[in-house]
Formats: sequence, structure tokens, C-alpha cells
Amino acid sequence: MAFQLPELNYKYDALEPYIDAQTMEIHHTKHHSTYTDKLNGAVKGTADEGKSIEDLLKDVSNKSIAIRNNGGGFYNHNFFWEILGPSKGMPSGEFLKAIETAFGSFDAFKVEFANAATTRFGSGWAWLIKQSDGSLTVTSTPNQDNPIMDISVVTGVPLLALDVWEHAYYLKYQNRRPEYIDAFWNVVNWTKVEDNFKRG
Repeated sequence: MAFQLPELNYKYDALEPYIDAQTMEIHHTKHHSTYTDKLNGAVKGTADEGKSIEDLLKDVSNKSIAIRNNGGGFYNHNFFWEILGPSKGMPSGEFLKAIETAFGSFDAFKVEFANAATTRFGSGWAWLIKQSDGSLTVTSTPNQDNPIMDISVVTGVPLLALDVWEHAYYLKYQNRRPEYIDAFWNVVNWTKVEDNFKRG
């Protein structure tokens, strides 16, 4: 079955004023849709047709650059939409303890994550991941790469992600990436992030 653009669990304006509705609509219906279409084109008629996106990306060193770029764009945006939401909240329980163990405090984690997002040169993503030993770490990837790819410098199970491509924030924040990163904390769906932690 071909990869499909997912529906969002909220309206395009649900993240206002932190992420504007126009950016959300363009990001989803144009950028994410293009990655989806191009990924389907890249796998059509090949041995990779019908494989899950996770299987494609875990072995991406043996795939075409079209699968790497568009598969990453498809996966990353699917993930990103799910960890966003209009509801407030905070990490809790074992997940909060894991953050405090890894970073010293929740505030210290936010600083490290924001630094990874701010200093990612050009386009890319910042991530909170769970590594194979169960520990948490912050990392970043260029372009549409992600930590489940076998070519990633740091690998692990994604828990939280932030898109720092300019198309994710430029209409509202222009070149002020740090302001966008700061606003991001107001629209994190911590229930979903914690669920990722438990399943990972």
C-alpha cells in the first residue's frame, strides 16, 4: 500500500499564537505532501515497495538518496505532528525521572535541546531520543535525516522532535529561530512524548 499523508489530530489554527495556521497548512499540505508523493515514486516498482517506513530508514545506507530524503521527510513530519498539540502539560513519573537523571533537571534539558536546535547549521531537526541502554540524550540531524537511520551519528528511539527548516517557522518568525524554539515548548503534547518513552 502506498504511503499516505496523515490527517492532523487538530485544526491548523490550534497551535496559535505559537505556530500560525498558515504555516501549519502550508507545511502539511505542501511540504509533507510532496515528501509523501516523492517517496511513493521512489519505491514504486522496486523491492522496497510495500515495506514500512521504519524498515526503509533503518537500512537507508543501502537505499537511494531519494528514499533517504523523502522517506526521512515523510517519517519526520508524521512524528512531528503527533508530538504537537494545543494542550499544555509537563513530563511526569518515570519519564520526568529519566530526564532529570540524564540532564540534571527539566529546565537543563530544555536548554540543551534548544541549543541543539539553535546550532543546527542550515536545515534539520533537533531530537530527544532513548538510546539502546535506556538512557536519554539530545541530538540533531541535518536535512531530513533522523535517529532511526543507520547513517545517523547518534541512533535511538525518537521521543521528541523539532523541525528547524525555515519553512517550519519563517512566515511568523523570519530569521528569529530562537523565538520559534522558545514558542515550541507551549505546544508540546507531553502525553504523546511520554507514550513514546514508554513504548521505546
